[in-house]
Amino acid sequence: QVQLVESGGGLVQPGRSLRLSCAASGNIKSVNLMRWYRQVPGRQREWVAVITSGGSTNYADSVKGRFAISRDNDNNTGYLQMNSLKPEDTAVYYCNINAVTTTSVFNVWGQGTQVTVSS
Repeated sequence: QVQLVESGGGLVQPGRSLRLSCAASGNIKSVNLMRWYRQVPGRQREWVAVITSGGSTNYADSVKGRFAISRDNDNNTGYLQMNSLKPEDTAVYYCNINAVTTTSVFNVWGQGTQVTVSS
């Protein structure tokens, strides 16, 4: 079994920063892709950012230049640094990984962490 635990969400004023964390645990040999998504109630889940095992990154246009995704391969942990936050960034943020175990590759979602940007 592979589990993801997210942390770091909260209430923040516009223009400020937050850093989200995503820690994977279980019988993991390696983690391939790490992705962040976000979802607002009543709307579809939106892809935010991705990072490969080699460190290549890509971002949605809405966050490009403000958000930075990173990872610690030794600890199977991913991060999303969010700067210059806007009210429209308010959402539940989810981490998603492809985890390689001794038996298979699993696509795993975290439980989500709420980010609220408001004055």
